[in-house]
Amino acid sequence: MDANIQTLVANVGFPIALSMYLLIRIEGKLTHLTDSINELSKNIVYVKKN
Repeated sequence: MDANIQTLVANVGFPIALSMYLLIRIEGKLTHLTDSINELSKNIVYVKKN
């Protein structure tokens, strides 16, 4: 039974760790992208007013 659990953790642990790493990396980029889109929206409104 212990060998099965170790095999399961070894096989599933790496994909989970990799997924967590990628999600954390992408989260920062999504935040930056959201800020850029908000700034673009403000600039578009400003240009339309002038």
